[in-house]
Formats: sequence, structure tokens, C-alpha cells
Amino acid sequence: MHISSVTATGAGLVLGVETGEDVTGCPDCGVVAVGHGRRPVRLHDIPCFGRPVRLLWAKRVWRCPDPDCPRTTFTEEHPMAVSRAKLTTRAVGWATDALQRFDTSVSALAHQLGVSWHTIWDAVRVEASRRIAATDRLTGVDALGVDEHVWSHIGPPGSGMVTGIVDHTRDAHGVVHARLLDLVPGRSGKAYADWLKERGTGFTAGIKTAALDPFRGYANAIRDELPEAITVLDAFHVVKLGSAMVDEVRRRVQQDTLGHRGRKGDPLYGIRRTLQIGAEHLTDKQAARLDAKLTLGDPDHEVSLAWQCYQKLRNIYHARPEKGRQLVSEVMAQFPTCPIPEVARLGRTLKQWKAAILAYFDTFGASNGPTEAINGVIETTRRIARGFRNFTNYRLRCLLAAGGHRPYRINQTNHA
Repeated sequence: MHISSVTATGAGLVLGVETGEDVTGCPDCGVVAVGHGRRPVRLHDIPCFGRPVRLLWAKRVWRCPDPDCPRTTFTEEHPMAVSRAKLTTRAVGWATDALQRFDTSVSALAHQLGVSWHTIWDAVRVEASRRIAATDRLTGVDALGVDEHVWSHIGPPGSGMVTGIVDHTRDAHGVVHARLLDLVPGRSGKAYADWLKERGTGFTAGIKTAALDPFRGYANAIRDELPEAITVLDAFHVVKLGSAMVDEVRRRVQQDTLGHRGRKGDPLYGIRRTLQIGAEHLTDKQAARLDAKLTLGDPDHEVSLAWQCYQKLRNIYHARPEKGRQLVSEVMAQFPTCPIPEVARLGRTLKQWKAAILAYFDTFGASNGPTEAINGVIETTRRIARGFRNFTNYRLRCLLAAGGHRPYRINQTNHA
């Protein structure tokens, strides 16, 4: 392929191209074909100098001289573009790579190429599907994370939920390079279990660790389809249950003592944020203010006791494994019998997840944090696209953006 002409227009650059092929055979009978003129074919290529580029390909037409051959005429083929394509193969690869590696939108890429949204997406969808269907994507996966999110806010409540499955496999240095493996509609144990079944025993037998949030549906799927895997309950959500418990106690005591919701100037309402902070992070001023407000607004010391229970729950994940296991046993023994109903309910909940909480210390601190990181990439993709209406397109875009194609940053960038 060589360039025969270059023309600058107001819409970009127009390049005249043609092949140097002068001898070819009929694809049906193999007889040497005869030239039958050229046919102009318009293609869009990658931008050049910040301007859209169009190729005017003088595509050679051949004629088979054999009168008995069913094929009369045919056009030449070239790897530059597939049959009836509007974009060159290079442009399709360029656009797909951009969606993989950068936070950009299909409409922005279409503007750079000088085509419509549908033109570029029709081509990218085929290439993205080919890349995602690669059989080696699931090779070597030994740890999974699962979480749900809302991909569409249109329709009845819960209809826009989707389950995301994330690879938590560690590298040789013990670092997790999270990547999205798939998105399946629905938020249920069945959705997760069906996906695991479809992968087959060759995949599920290699999973050693499975992290999740405190949702029984996902836990049941792991129990049924990954019986050899260690189930790990996410540390953040365990602590979040404790912070929610403290807030519930504060609100109840607020109603019991003052008879109304928190208002400006109420002692407990003024420390609602401070109660969520770890004791080790409180300054002397904050600690003194906390004690003074609790003295005024907590006559029966319920909020104080709930806050101490919350701090003990937090200390589980700040202690060494031996001490952490001991604190878990103490929490399981003390919380369910606490006279404060919210603490007792939390204790019963944690007791049901005791094995999954203790597994944190047996898996070098495995958690669902990598899954939350992938959720952040998905949120960015959805925000840049201004939302999605088609789940198939949404899944493809998310798998491109969060599929582990971006380089992993080892050294932190100094933004000062």
C-alpha cells in the first residue's frame, strides 16, 4: 500500500492510496485474473496532526478470464480494512486501545476520527468482544472478590443491580493487581453461582480465596461452588457495621432523652462525626470535647459503651494475628450478651460470620478492597459516558476499562 496523493480540506486530510499488486489469481478457480479497473473506497484512519484522516482507496477490481468460472469479477483484499468496513483496522485498534488505557468516551474518539458514534462503536464492539473472549483471561486466577452496584437507575428498585466478579490474584511480590473478570445482571447468590458453574471445574478448583461483603447470597454461592476456597469477610464492612451500630445507639438515646431528632446545639448531635473516628486518631481537644458531650447527653452511658465496643471491633484489624484472633473471640463472647440491644444484635450478626472474619488473619489480610477499587474505575467509566441504556455495551466498556490493561503504577506520583 502506498500514498498517491495528499489533500488538505476543511474537514481534515484526504489521502489517496492504492496497492502495488499487479498479479493475482481467481479465488475460485486459481486462473490468473485480468485487471478490470479500480473502485474508490472511502475509509477513516487514525488522526494525524490533530486532524481527521480519510483514505480514498483506489481498490483494484479483477476479472476472471475463465468463461466456466462462476465468479466473474472480484475486488482485491488487504489487511488495512475488512470487507465493507468504514474504518481501517488500525483505526479500530487505536480506538479500542484508547478505551482500554484512558478515561475517554466513544463520542470523543468519534470526533477525532470524524465519524458518528454508531460508526465507531459498531467496529469497536466487534474488536472488544474478540479481546474479551480470549481464553487466557482466566488463566492463573486463584483469588476472587465479588460486589454489587447499580448500573442503571431506570426501572423498578433493584432492576438495575449487577454483580461484579474481580480477580484478586497476587503477583510474585504479594501485591494484588485487581482486574474485572465479568459483570452479570442481578444481585443474588444464584447470579454468582451460575457464573462460577459456567467457568467449569478447571477454573473453580484453582480458587483459594474468595472475599465478599456481608451478604448471605454470595456466601452461599461460594459455599456451593467453591468448597475448597477460604471465605474472607471484608474488613471495611465489618468496621462499618460497628460504626452504624454506634450511630443507631446515639439516635435512640437522643430520642429518649430529648424527644426529638438531633439539632444544632444538642450534645450527642454535635459529636456524631467524632464518634466515627478511631480513638488513636483523636486529638486532646477532640477527646476532651467527646467526654464533655457524652457527660451531658448520655446519662445512662449507653453511647459511651457502644463507642467502646466499636473501638474494640476496630482494634481487631490493627493488631497482630495472634492478638486479633483473641479480640475476635472476646467480641463474639461479649457482644451478644450486652444489655444494649444494638450491640447485642451486632454481636449475633458477627457470630454468624466468625469463620469468615478469622480468615482475614489466615490469608495475609485479604479483603474486598481491590473490588472497591475496580468499582471506582467503573464509576468513572459510567460518569464519562453520561450513563448507559444497554447492558451489553455497559459490560463491554467496563471490561475494557477495568480489565487490567492499564499499567500498574509502582511509584506514587508527587502532585505537590
